Amino acid sequence: MDLVSVRIITADLARSVAFYERATGAKATWATEDFAEITTPSATLALASTRTVPMFAPGSARPAENRSVIIEFRVDDVDRAYADLKDTVPDLVTEPTTMPWGNRSFLFRDPDGTLVNFFTPVTPAAS
Repeated sequence: MDLVSVRIITADLARSVAFYERATGAKATWATEDFAEITTPSATLALASTRTVPMFAPGSARPAENRSVIIEFRVDDVDRAYADLKDTVPDLVTEPTTMPWGNRSFLFRDPDGTLVNFFTPVTPAAS
């Protein structure tokens, strides 16, 4: 089994795609006006409009209600990423902090409130 992607359902797809393009530096690939993907070497972040939800099951997903998932991106330099993004993220949760397990990370929320963690391993034990 392979984890292929994580999908975010949003009421404002253009806004979310623009946000993640800015945050990651990657260009989204649009499959339709209701679905886009940001692909990195190790994972894909899928973004879809609320119009796609009835194709699965009406009411099965609601935008801007996640409070239990953190989407994580490993970056080369978390302090540089923080400097680049701190004035553009809608909700900065934590400034760069070195965690007990050896990752330096900062946490912020995307426009729909989903937690996003950018991290860089800074000790040999970190991964």
